[in-house]
Amino acid sequence: SLGSYAMTAITAITSQNTSGVLSILKVPINEIKNQIEFTSKDIKPDAIKIGMLHSSPVIKTIIKSLKKVKINKIILDPVMVAKGGTKLIDNKSIKIIKSHLIKKVTIITPNIPEAEILTNTKIRSIPDMIFAGKKLLKLGVKNVLIKGGHLKSKYVFDIYLNKNEKVIFKSKRIKTKNTHGTGCTLSSAIATYYSCGKTLKNSCRMAINYVNHSIRSGPKFGKGHGPINHISVININNKFK
Repeated sequence: SLGSYAMTAITAITSQNTSGVLSILKVPINEIKNQIEFTSKDIKPDAIKIGMLHSSPVIKTIIKSLKKVKINKIILDPVMVAKGGTKLIDNKSIKIIKSHLIKKVTIITPNIPEAEILTNTKIRSIPDMIFAGKKLLKLGVKNVLIKGGHLKSKYVFDIYLNKNEKVIFKSKRIKTKNTHGTGCTLSSAIATYYSCGKTLKNSCRMAINYVNHSIRSGPKFGKGHGPINHISVININNKFK
C-alpha cells in the first residue's frame, strides 16, 4: 500500500486470532535460508526488515544470509511478545540479538517491554526511554526508535536516537483495542520509505503517521485486539453493499 514490493521469508507459522496465539510451528532452518537467498538472487532488495526470530539457530542463519545478500539498509523489529501476551522468543536468542545481530542492522525498533528486556532497565517515562535508547546504541546499533505506546499518557511519544541527534515524535493517543500488528506494520513502513530514498529519520516520521492513520481507520474486527487498516492510504471509490 505504500509502493514497495515485499518478498517474505517465513520463519514460523502461527495459529492466532485477535484473542491470542494458539500454536507456533517453526519453519526448518534450511528453508528460511533458501527463502532469503533465492528470492534475493532474483530481485535484489533495497531494504530488509527483520521481524520474528524465535530461536538462536534462526538468528545465526539470518546473519549468514545477510552477509551473502549484502544490503546496507536493515530494520530490526525485535518481536518478543505477541499482542495477547504470548512469548515468541527464548532467552538464548535475546543474547545473540544483543551480542551479534544488533551490530549488523541500521535501526532497531523496540516497544517499551522489548526495550526493557534488551537493556535490563525499567521504563516509566520519556527520560527512561532515552536512557534505554542510549544503552542500545552502546550495543553497536547505529539508530534506535523506541515506541512509547505502552506509557500511560494522553499523547504517545516515540523516540528516535543516534549518536548525533534525538527526535521525539508526538502523536495523539487513539482510544481503541484494535492495534494488532502495529509494531510489525511500523517497521515494514520504515523499510518501505527508507528503501525509496527517504532519510531514516523522515522514514520513521512518515511510518508513524501511516500507522496512526491505519489505527484510526481500523475495521474493528474480532473479539480481541483487532487488526489495523493497512490500505488506509488507498482511496476506494466504489461503494460495496
